[in-house]
Amino acid sequence: MGSMESGSGPVLCIVGARPNYMKMAPLIRAFGSRTDLPPIQLIHTGQHYDPLMNDQLFRDLQLPAPDVNLEVGSGTHAVQTAEIMRRFEPVVDAQRPSCVVVVGDVNSTIACGLVAVKKGVPVAHVEAGLRSHDRSMPEEINRVLTDQISDVLYTTERAARDNLVREGIAADRIHFVGNLMIDSLLAHRPRAVPAVESIRRGGIAETELRGWERFAVVTLHRPSNVDDRDTLAALIGTLVEASERLPLVLPLHPRTRANIERFGLTSELADRRILLLQPQGYLEMLGLMSAAVVVLTDSGGIQEETTALGVPCLTLRENTERPITIDQGTNTLVGIDRRAILRELDGVLTNGGKRGRVPEFWEGRAGERIAAHLAGWLSDRVTQPAH
Repeated sequence: MGSMESGSGPVLCIVGARPNYMKMAPLIRAFGSRTDLPPIQLIHTGQHYDPLMNDQLFRDLQLPAPDVNLEVGSGTHAVQTAEIMRRFEPVVDAQRPSCVVVVGDVNSTIACGLVAVKKGVPVAHVEAGLRSHDRSMPEEINRVLTDQISDVLYTTERAARDNLVREGIAADRIHFVGNLMIDSLLAHRPRAVPAVESIRRGGIAETELRGWERFAVVTLHRPSNVDDRDTLAALIGTLVEASERLPLVLPLHPRTRANIERFGLTSELADRRILLLQPQGYLEMLGLMSAAVVVLTDSGGIQEETTALGVPCLTLRENTERPITIDQGTNTLVGIDRRAILRELDGVLTNGGKRGRVPEFWEGRAGERIAAHLAGWLSDRVTQPAH
């Protein structure tokens, strides 16, 4: 298969972007509690490198400092993926890992998976089988390709298995384990920063706080929503209208903030009931989402977190790779049409919105299930000749 068979070295756990950290933290804890697994090494590709978003998240999630930081920084998809591969290969050569564990759907996931598989090192993909069926999303390409090259595929919802089997992946490689995002959420919820603190820190005076007891949280970062001036301007117009119904708390992703400034839209958001915040830490976001009346987002992970929290979510996209949040959870797809967004928002404000239920295996033990399975799987590989 490649130039090097997998070794008996450590399990390399890859993180590159914010959602990866939430998934990897409980996994590393679960791996560390077992004596039947090789040692763990945490490899940070440096795909997300904003210190505000990085260092605080590591602290919030009680993640250990990375053993290796590849420090790739930003770039086009091609440049970033190629640079991660170039810098990760010597790490694999030096460590001779037993296995490489990748999570989610970012460029780091496919890049490190490709390096590993070409060297004959097994790849375990956590959060496998999710599909939006929208090939214009870069994450969809990363998901499909990573699943094709992975030896073990861990799924968050049962429907993911059907997607994988339809794509020709052997059923015995697929294991339904639950959702690591929810492991993190449940573990850290008691430490969440109260929403009122974040709102106060954002500049709302004590005398005005009473007007912020009911609020919505908004997050926007997808290129399809924020990289085109007309689309972003229309969304901001919709948010301005929404803020007439209830105040909005909008933590601004660096990309979104830069585009608002670049497109000359800053004044549109001024003097409204819209509180613009810096990127928030995990514990701050957890507090804000828990207390929100509704969350409007284009994020994948937040669709899951709101379902676990029982908070209505309006997703500003035409599709989702997490259909369970719609079928069982609190999520509603609204796209970016102003009338649809405001109609659904009014529905939430009138009747409380979808409450849903927490899906199967979203009870905080996904990390333990993955660790137990991987320990057995690696042990079996040692006693059997490589295929």
